[in-house]
Amino acid sequence: MPVADPNRDRVVRVVPDVAGLAKTFDYLLPARHDEAVEVGTIVRVDLHGRRVRAWVVAVDVEPPPGVQLKPIARVTGVGPPAELVLLSTWAAWRWAGRRRSLLVAASPPGRVMGLPSPDGPRPSPGGPRPSTITVPAGATVDAALGLPRAVLRLPPAADRYALVVAALGALATDRDALVLCPSVDQARTLAARLRRSGLPVACVAHEQPGTAAASEWARAAAGSCTVVGARAGAWAPVPRLGRVVVLDEHDDSYQEESSPTWHARDVAVERARRAQAPVVLVSPCPTLEALRWGTLVEPGRGEERRGWPALELVDRREEDPAAGLLTEPLAALLRRGGRVVCVVNRTGRSRLSACDRCREIIACTECSGAMIQPAEGGLRCTRCGAERPVVCAACGTTRVRVLRPGVSRLREELAALIGEPVDEVTATSTGPAPTTRVVIGTEAALHRVARADAVAFLDIDQELLAPRERAREQALALLARAARLVRGREEHGRVLVQTRRPDDVVLQAALHADPDRVRRVEEEVRRTLGLAPYRAVALVSGAVAPAFVAALGHPPGVEVQGGAGTWRLRADAHDVLCDALAAVPRPPGRLRLEVDPRRS
Repeated sequence: MPVADPNRDRVVRVVPDVAGLAKTFDYLLPARHDEAVEVGTIVRVDLHGRRVRAWVVAVDVEPPPGVQLKPIARVTGVGPPAELVLLSTWAAWRWAGRRRSLLVAASPPGRVMGLPSPDGPRPSPGGPRPSTITVPAGATVDAALGLPRAVLRLPPAADRYALVVAALGALATDRDALVLCPSVDQARTLAARLRRSGLPVACVAHEQPGTAAASEWARAAAGSCTVVGARAGAWAPVPRLGRVVVLDEHDDSYQEESSPTWHARDVAVERARRAQAPVVLVSPCPTLEALRWGTLVEPGRGEERRGWPALELVDRREEDPAAGLLTEPLAALLRRGGRVVCVVNRTGRSRLSACDRCREIIACTECSGAMIQPAEGGLRCTRCGAERPVVCAACGTTRVRVLRPGVSRLREELAALIGEPVDEVTATSTGPAPTTRVVIGTEAALHRVARADAVAFLDIDQELLAPRERAREQALALLARAARLVRGREEHGRVLVQTRRPDDVVLQAALHADPDRVRRVEEEVRRTLGLAPYRAVALVSGAVAPAFVAALGHPPGVEVQGGAGTWRLRADAHDVLCDALAAVPRPPGRLRLEVDPRRS
């Protein structure tokens, strides 16, 4: 291969788009590409016998001595701006991951060869200003927008669009805002409303890459518009960042499930800190992470109560534990008419069964694990995966009693009860939104149905007693999501909750429209037990986890717990934990590092 003239060609450093490869490589930049390449530009390079995509992360670097460099093969197009390339270095350290996946998130979802001309100064929002929310000590939403780090607690029925318009109205005309929503659908809906009001908007929320998605990204990169996105929107280009608004900051969908497990809220907050831009985190039930970070602004008690629907608690403590989930209060709710969404977070037909003759629990004959009955029938072991027909191993009968029914079985029972079809919705459901009057499903149903007259939680105790550190926060978030679906008391929204724990602090908080009750309990428990956010936490698992933990040892300030496949690391601060993780070379093989795990 001919070598380019070293007197004319510059040297650039790139990160290849190759999974599992953490190294950077130096290449020559031919003079013909000189003006087209800068930090963030996407190029093609020859690496180990194949041509791969790569990002330029540094220019004019000093090449290693004695190495004959290859020239880059081709300039592909515009990539993430330099500030996001720099941010990816921080995020890779913060969540103990590779820069590659972060640069993928920051890149356009399609080829972008150039940026359009900006539309000029961003116009102020037209129309009347939204009404302010009166809160203690005379503070208002306007006051929250004046804080550099605000946590605004809005009840579920509050108009978040009005808040966004107020935030845009408070921006300087030469600055732009980044608004994050917990889902792609919500981001698209908000962007459409803002466009109808005459505001220039770039919606970077997309489910599939393509020309349209790439053009929205390019418009965001050009500036002079409001950028609206979902989780990946935290990495969207905003050249003149003037404000960040994160709606429903409590939502788990903001955290990336694959490694590195970065959180969009924290990425956006760090971007704003570097740009010296104010941030507003909005939620009906703010997380402890948010409350530790910023200043809480609360609505008045009357405003907050009106923003939560009426909650009906069905106390089942006196009932037989083996009784079904279709109670008389639920039947009465269904008979009232209107659209009803029933929620139970158990898929399939049954999660636990017993023999109807000998009363033995249906268990696996191979490993004694619990047997579930998926929607397609038969029994499957939750531990070893063994399958067998629906038959009792003790007495041979095929008659079983369902102790913990799933949504498939409950759909059949509900349809028989009301005498009309019932749609089923789970996380794997595809196709159009459900159309029946009554819908049953997992919590995914709360995202697939746009509006309802009532929501019924058939077994909320499963959420309250879940073996997770954040179970209370997540249960309250479910109730808040249901509350938004049925709207507030003034619109006669109704949420029915079946429980054997009516005095649980989460249910009492929703009943009295007072999320602060959960906050007070959670603060005390987590601080006492040394849990997040009062300590930094990471989980280590995978085939080479033992080798990684052995290499980690016992660094100062880091506590190592567990074993048997998963190790838990804790430290008093993220700086200590992340420095310790970054100092350990990764052994070859499958390794998963989860920093700030949400479902632990």
